[in-house]
Amino acid sequence: MKKFFKIFGYIALTIFVIAIIFGIYLYFWNENRIEKSKKLSQRIESFQSQDSNEYMEYSVDFNKAGDFENGFKYLNKAVELEPEMHLGYRGWIRLRKLRDFDKALADFERLDSLTPNFVDAPWNENIDFLRGECYFGKKDYKKAIESFNLNVKNNKEDWVDIHTFVYLGLCEYELGNYEKAISEFERALAQSKYTTESFFGISKAFYKLGNIEKAKENILEAEKNIDYKRNDIYNEFLNEIYLSEILEFKKLLFK
Repeated sequence: MKKFFKIFGYIALTIFVIAIIFGIYLYFWNENRIEKSKKLSQRIESFQSQDSNEYMEYSVDFNKAGDFENGFKYLNKAVELEPEMHLGYRGWIRLRKLRDFDKALADFERLDSLTPNFVDAPWNENIDFLRGECYFGKKDYKKAIESFNLNVKNNKEDWVDIHTFVYLGLCEYELGNYEKAISEFERALAQSKYTTESFFGISKAFYKLGNIEKAKENILEAEKNIDYKRNDIYNEFLNEIYLSEILEFKKLLFK
């Protein structure tokens, strides 16, 4: 029994010593990490770095926090150093966060010119889809249709983001082409029968065409599928819909 406790004591002591050594290592590792982080921040903030990715990464937290003044200070430097690497993100921020459609388009067009044999995907979204959103935001619906159709052409009907069809429907609706709008919304529904934006758009188009029964039928589907709407806790989309507007239109139809 004494031998057992002696062995146990050696094991406990060994574990204790290892724990102390590991703790000391972690302390100095963390101190070194903090020091490196400080030096990196100083190098970026004084614009001494020549690494575009360092400026890009440094800008992200500012942009996420809504501090675009500081975020763009470093993002612009990243674009200056390697435009083909960072124009897409800057354009995406200008579109989704700032609603600066003209400057976003300028970034996307410049990026496209730098990569002539490649279909870019800024922030993992097709560049033609994003350009379409820019034109939609500018209310240039014909240009938006051109961009969204190019997105379909490059990505094929079954693989394209279904909101390409939703936007096409919205554009045709705004141009007064209600039957064409319905056919575009139906393309989205062919990909997903839960696309509430399409049901809402179809309902409004049928209302314009004087087909109230079809309008009622589709507004009920829009309400039923509202949980499937396009949604992002960080961004409000240009084609985002809300239950309140569906219910308001439903009230109009069923009065």
